[in-house]
Amino acid sequence: QVHLVESGGGLVQPGGSLRLSCTASGSIISIGTMGWYRQAPGKQRELVATIPSGGSANYADSVKGRFTISRDNAKNTVYLQMNSLKPEDTAVYSCIGRPLGGLYYYWGQGTQVTVSS
Repeated sequence: QVHLVESGGGLVQPGGSLRLSCTASGSIISIGTMGWYRQAPGKQRELVATIPSGGSANYADSVKGRFTISRDNAKNTVYLQMNSLKPEDTAVYSCIGRPLGGLYYYWGQGTQVTVSS
């Protein structure tokens, strides 16, 4: 099994920044695609960003230009740098990851991001 653990969430003022981290561990050699989802109360779950092990990052239109996804393959860790945060960015952010050659995506438990004055 694969375990994904997120960290870095918290409370930040509008216009501020946060950096989320997610590390995969368990029965894996390496992780292929990793990414971030978010879900706010009363709203649909949204795919925020993805980054394949050897490809280009992809972003939702709602965060493009403000968020940056990156990864450290040696550590099986993915990051989400969030700048110019808005109240509408408030959500639980969950990371996803799929081992290279694997069939299933695994999910972390999520970390709360709250953007408020």
